Amino acid sequence: MTRAADVVASLPLPPALKERLPAAKPVVAVVKLQGIITATPPPLRGGVSLATTEDALKRAFAIDAARLQAVVLLVNSPGGSPTQSALVADRIRGLAAEHDVPVIACCEDLAASGGYWLACAADEIVVHATSIVGSIGVVTQGFGLDGLIERLGVERRLYTAGESKARLDPFLPEKADDVAWLRGLHGELHELFIGWVKERRGDRLTAGDTNLFEGEVWTGARAVELGLADRLGTLRSVVAERWPDAEITTVDARKPLLARLGVGSAARGGRATDTVRALLDVAEERAAWARYGR
Repeated sequence: MTRAADVVASLPLPPALKERLPAAKPVVAVVKLQGIITATPPPLRGGVSLATTEDALKRAFAIDAARLQAVVLLVNSPGGSPTQSALVADRIRGLAAEHDVPVIACCEDLAASGGYWLACAADEIVVHATSIVGSIGVVTQGFGLDGLIERLGVERRLYTAGESKARLDPFLPEKADDVAWLRGLHGELHELFIGWVKERRGDRLTAGDTNLFEGEVWTGARAVELGLADRLGTLRSVVAERWPDAEITTVDARKPLLARLGVGSAARGGRATDTVRALLDVAEERAAWARYGR
């Protein structure tokens, strides 16, 4: 990240000579928060977690304070893990406070669910008119396979210690008590999500709870009207308007060696179960984007 201008500026040169040297350009650091939010992002397709983004965030905020104008979060995510969303957002706020640097979220195609949670970590949210924004809610998805294994003549055998250990097992008939428990858990997580949005957006929200917090999504243009976003624009339009002389520096997360080489377990001749798991991951990721027509 060190540039020649920075090195020159740090040299013990006479003040008169330093004044004649070109000044180092101001910088706007960009960190991409793109893909499914999960504790274990697929190595070749990427995703968002605290483990995969913290290094990039730390390096972005650590750019020379005299040059750094803002950190921009380039958000493009359909959501995912509530925990990882909260952990990454909390880290962003901590670094912003530590370095006293403004944070701007620029939303691209999608800032939905956990993706919007991340966007709310910024001091300002910028969206394109065609962006899809919101989905302030909680969802759990799965399959009920008990009828299938019955038709196949397969007997499910499950042994537990603790009555609640095997709730919502996809190979057993659904139980009303299990569904009630899940809805209660959803309610708690939903309240935490709502609290975070209200904390970060405050008086900028212009609609009531019923309209904003029922899992609906809106275009970027409508999101600005509702106070979920601050203005229409793009990364480059914001930088050109506020810091026309600034250099845009993208700070990428460091990827594992195999990911950088484009080699995954299936490509290395991994087990059939690895290939199946990878295919299921792709299907789940595709379904998450498809929920929002993307």
